[in-house]
Amino acid sequence: MNIVLGISGSIAAYKAAELASQLVKAGHEVHVVMTAAATEFISPLTLQTLTRRPVLLGLEDEKSSWKPGHIDLADNADRLLVAPATANTLANFACGLAPDSLSSVYLALPRTTPVVLAPAMNGKMWDHPATRRNVEQLEADGARFVGPAEGQLACGYEGVGRMAEVADILAALEA
Repeated sequence: MNIVLGISGSIAAYKAAELASQLVKAGHEVHVVMTAAATEFISPLTLQTLTRRPVLLGLEDEKSSWKPGHIDLADNADRLLVAPATANTLANFACGLAPDSLSSVYLALPRTTPVVLAPAMNGKMWDHPATRRNVEQLEADGARFVGPAEGQLACGYEGVGRMAEVADILAALEA
């Protein structure tokens, strides 16, 4: 299966390395698209090494071909998995905004391509009415959510907002 793994800027981005590794071990072709904020938490080189493919970091990286990379990735994706999916990324997707390559891939996907989102954020952000509206819109658009889970958050709070465990995300992706 051809999987586009989107990574947005959350401390949970470190789990994306395990996700990428497990997906490759399962025989999937994995193409990583990172937001600029994600690169503050995990190195693109790590993901490039694990997937054995270049990592798309920004729309300006797409100058090497006549066909934009985000369109090519969207056209060939069997699944889009975004883990972690931040409040900002969910808002971009829900509102149809495309300020980065990840949002551009999402908007360019054929409507039949399954989308799995694994949110990670502070619990107050997750519970905010704006985020709740965005989640409802994305579910109405056909996206599936896995998590967020409850537990100790990186911000020091306890509660909902942790990215789901890798095994749960992989199970959701296969379902």
